[in-house]
Amino acid sequence: MAEPTGHGWSWLSWDRISSGPDDAEQRALLLPGGLCTADEYRELMAEPALAGVRLTAVTLPGHGGTPPPRDCGLENYARLAAECAAGLGADVVVGHSMGANVAIEMAASGRFRGPVILLAPSFSRQDESRFLRTLDRLALVLGHLPYSAMLKIVDGAAKDSPLPPDRKAELVADLRRNDPRVMRRVLRGYLGYLDRYGSVAPRLRGADGPAWVVHGESGDGGITADERRLLLSRPGIRVITLPGESFFTPAEEPALVASYLTEALAAALTAARGPAPDA
Repeated sequence: MAEPTGHGWSWLSWDRISSGPDDAEQRALLLPGGLCTADEYRELMAEPALAGVRLTAVTLPGHGGTPPPRDCGLENYARLAAECAAGLGADVVVGHSMGANVAIEMAASGRFRGPVILLAPSFSRQDESRFLRTLDRLALVLGHLPYSAMLKIVDGAAKDSPLPPDRKAELVADLRRNDPRVMRRVLRGYLGYLDRYGSVAPRLRGADGPAWVVHGESGDGGITADERRLLLSRPGIRVITLPGESFFTPAEEPALVASYLTEALAAALTAARGPAPDA
């Protein structure tokens, strides 16, 4: 299933894995969480309901130990990912955590107009974990050193995940491949993006396509009551709260995510066919 591709500035050279037929009628682009790799979507790709769909999960440059782009701002990641979606012919974009925020910006900027499935996005700095916000503040004084320390204890962030121990170990190993200096740039760019808008919920509300916003009661990503009300005020946006904690949503809830992706693909197909002719 793996398609090793090397590295570079074009999306064609991003690390990625794909599943499903090459000639599938429908396609989806899968964006992993911050600092994670395409392997985060292995469980989703194995879902029988998606066997006929061409799924491509990419590792964003600078994440998982890959070389970073010159500009680690989230807007630039959205631009690069939109080029990837267009090149792959993606009908739907799925994003997890920071990858979900990349998908939000793709939709908000008009670079991608199809359905988006947003797993554990953070719409504001307040929604992000206190741990990450503290690291960002410490890095202003200590440079990359707080991120070096983070990599030594990153397994603690996954200890409450319901995934089997060996799978958690694989995902933690991917996280530990990150370069602390690059982590600082990537996470600073991400939090800076949230700070520029205060909340990006209005940006998602103003986008064209349908959106599924999926988050756990606690864990990765959050949503305020005001953000929830704002999003639900626009037809076409669903907000789904999963019970309990959520850390690696695509791996922990693959069947559920597959059901939302199936709905999104159906919506994309209906939109592509246009309105039914008058009887």
